[in-house]
Amino acid sequence: MSVRTAARRVGTRTLGALGVLWGAATVTFAALALIPGDIAYAVVGGPDSNPSPEVLAEVRREYGLDRPWWEQYGAYLLRLATGDLGTSYRFHSPVTQLIGEQVGPTVALAVSAAVVGVVGAVVVALATAGRRPGVRGAASGTELVLASLPSFWLGIVLLTVFSFTLGWFPSIGGEGWRGLVLPTLTLALPLGAVLAQVVRASVEEVLEEPFVVTARARGLTDAGVRVRHVLRHALVPLTTMSGFVAGGLFGGAVITETLFNRQGLGRLLLSAVSSKDMPVVLGLVLLSAAVYVVVNLVVDATYPLIDPRLRSAT
Repeated sequence: MSVRTAARRVGTRTLGALGVLWGAATVTFAALALIPGDIAYAVVGGPDSNPSPEVLAEVRREYGLDRPWWEQYGAYLLRLATGDLGTSYRFHSPVTQLIGEQVGPTVALAVSAAVVGVVGAVVVALATAGRRPGVRGAASGTELVLASLPSFWLGIVLLTVFSFTLGWFPSIGGEGWRGLVLPTLTLALPLGAVLAQVVRASVEEVLEEPFVVTARARGLTDAGVRVRHVLRHALVPLTTMSGFVAGGLFGGAVITETLFNRQGLGRLLLSAVSSKDMPVVLGLVLLSAAVYVVVNLVVDATYPLIDPRLRSAT
């Protein structure tokens, strides 16, 4: 691949990433602007605080809420260009500080759920692909059920069985690894179920390739063929779904952290939406969009490493 071609690809992907971030910020700004209610009340503590008209007018002037929406939008984009996410209306703290304080628990939950979901999906798919109809059907049926379950319902079931009945894990707000087990399973099981179906279909397709027949003819065991030859080729569709994984983890964190009373970005987002704290919502949306963009860029760069046949295409 020539230098000019590489530079063109980098430029195109950079523009695409900036477009995704701009689109996410714009759509979220518009959605929050259309929500009924006066943002000034969120700044002063809500309608129950009974602010005077003079106080509300001063708040609107100070935060620029008295200006037309296009001026507010333009000012917001200018702040973003300088890396300023603004100040929370509710907490009166910089949005970057609030995100920094809450990102740790969410990252721990997301990473543990991703590891459990992806590893579990690969193991189950390799073990059941191409097997007898009964084995494959049981695995597919279980995955369909898990993928269809609402996260909050699955979390309640896990709490009922493993916390309230058996007492193995804390119910809410637990510290350490024991407090992370049930939230991790709540996020990982539906995600892993979807991934397992994708990986199994890919494994079964690769099992029909001629190089697999050749590997078996050389005396490799079935497990050796699946792990050493089939798995690498089957990872391409799994890598493609990395963006789906990242989005599912962040979206599921909102429900999971609320259900298990955990600190994190999910609870911060829910609180910000309910109080119409626009800077916090926009900051979290931009963060999730940035993670999505970075994940997809990394995935695109990883394809040739997984499958050398793709290197000539790049």
